[in-house]
Amino acid sequence: MTGDPRIPCAPGLLPDAGASPTLEKPQLRRLLKEGRRAIDPERKRAWDDRIGARVLDWWQSGPGGRPGAVLGVYWPLAGEPDLHPAYAELAEAGVRLALPVVLARNTALGWAAWVPGEPTTTDCLGVAVPLERRMVARPDGLLVPCLGFDARGYRLGYGGGFYDRTLAPEPRPATLGIAYSFQQASFDIDEYDIALDRIVTEA
Repeated sequence: MTGDPRIPCAPGLLPDAGASPTLEKPQLRRLLKEGRRAIDPERKRAWDDRIGARVLDWWQSGPGGRPGAVLGVYWPLAGEPDLHPAYAELAEAGVRLALPVVLARNTALGWAAWVPGEPTTTDCLGVAVPLERRMVARPDGLLVPCLGFDARGYRLGYGGGFYDRTLAPEPRPATLGIAYSFQQASFDIDEYDIALDRIVTEA
């Protein structure tokens, strides 16, 4: 942990990470979204820079060592960590990046090659995707945004199941969950949930 205070929210609203789950997922999602919206913009930028530095370390020391490796990144939504400076640094170093594309509901994500600065458009779910869709195979590594996470590496998302379906086929890509430390919580795990390899936060 750092010396930064956690996101201001009413005491006891978020379940302790080591306790039994006490909130239903819809309520927990709502509280976590509210917590993200409450982050001071200057503090958020500092946190995002810390997370971006850890993403660079992870990629360079792990899956980035494969020749021609592709990294799946994400476009930040609803207060998610904004890692665009790290994306730019990766691209400058020759890393091939790809953004997720929703092909249909209840399916795995597709992936489109993307270079920072290239134009994007908004899909039917309000997510930015490359304007020119140069589709690629599932990347070697994925940055996976987390609305919540637990100590076992399981992710709480928005409920669409896109990332779980994407990760289901073997061999799985290397996965790095992206979140803020206050988003760690307890929640029930469903049958098809897949734990991430690692989760990084600002702390």
